[in-house]
Amino acid sequence: MIRRVAIIGLGTMGPGMAARLARGGVEVVAYDIAPQAIERARTMLAAADAVLDNLGISATDGGSVRFTGELEDAVRGADLVIENVPEKEEIKASVYKQIDGMISSETIVASDTSGIPITKLQAHISKPARMVGMHWSNPPHIIPMIEVIGGEQTAPETVATIREFIRSLGLLPVLLKKDVPGFVENRVLYALLREVVDLVERGVIEPEDIDTCVSWGIGYKLAVIGPMALLDMAGMDIYHSVSSFLNEDLCDRKDVAPLVEKQMAAGKLGIKSGEGVYSYTPDKIAKLQPERAKKLVAIRRILEEKD
Repeated sequence: MIRRVAIIGLGTMGPGMAARLARGGVEVVAYDIAPQAIERARTMLAAADAVLDNLGISATDGGSVRFTGELEDAVRGADLVIENVPEKEEIKASVYKQIDGMISSETIVASDTSGIPITKLQAHISKPARMVGMHWSNPPHIIPMIEVIGGEQTAPETVATIREFIRSLGLLPVLLKKDVPGFVENRVLYALLREVVDLVERGVIEPEDIDTCVSWGIGYKLAVIGPMALLDMAGMDIYHSVSSFLNEDLCDRKDVAPLVEKQMAAGKLGIKSGEGVYSYTPDKIAKLQPERAKKLVAIRRILEEKD
């Protein structure tokens, strides 16, 4: 049974993960190498807790969150270590090598990587059978779906333990049968992003209009009807007819679109730089997160309603 979890690397995901785990009665120790990241995480944890209150997710006895700047302190006695460091294989490999001698042979190590194959990451740890992918979706304290990915050397019981643990928290484990780059959520997301960037780049539509089109068109439907169920709703004959000519014209580029390269070269990285596709003032940035969280909470409540 998993009762103590170490989160390695806080970033944007760590505080929300910690808050949700603690609500499930888990003792969480959260670590980051940067003191400023820990201080920022304390503020983000309080915000995540407020959202969980709004969702009506009550706290289970025994849950807690403690922050530390010492890696050994974080992983000591952990039943599960969730690695949440930047998306570079060499950085993750360094973490695995550091903790290898600090954890028990029974400790499960899970990576929250957004898409690096777990089989690749297993090469850097001495007990690959105890390593698994546990990909949370951002914001992790609001979105209940978590992808579970076994690598080539992951033991079936490791996968089973993580799935059961996720269920015990009242969350939704999604099992991948194959370890593919990007897993499933990001493969679908990036296919959509590739097409919308291409349409904007070709002058077919403005960014504001494609956001409206996706949010109030397919996004609105997909929140209620999954894509495979949508096939049934539309009809296989209709899908066959449309895809027979449309697939040929869809964007299938293998590189990164010039639009993105130009934005990066200009330092327009998005919210983090104050400008990306859109412009962001400090005041607008401060309002965005709580506004989006409020809407996500409202949508989740509706989706969870029983017929």
